[in-house]
Amino acid sequence: MSKTAAVLAHLKKGKTITSWQAFEKFRATRLADIIFKLRGQGYNIGTELVEDGSTRFARYRLTRK
Repeated sequence: MSKTAAVLAHLKKGKTITSWQAFEKFRATRLADIIFKLRGQGYNIGTELVEDGSTRFARYRLTRK
């Protein structure tokens, strides 16, 4: 299974994903690129910007329109 397919399957289960989680679970180092490709394939993926102290990161979720 490709990293893109693994991330998509994870999102289809109703779960969210961050870059760190993508690396830990799937060894995917370019989550933003994977999300870009999935959006190009027509998937609606929302981005939530999270601030944890001085750290900011994106959390992605599959959404419906």
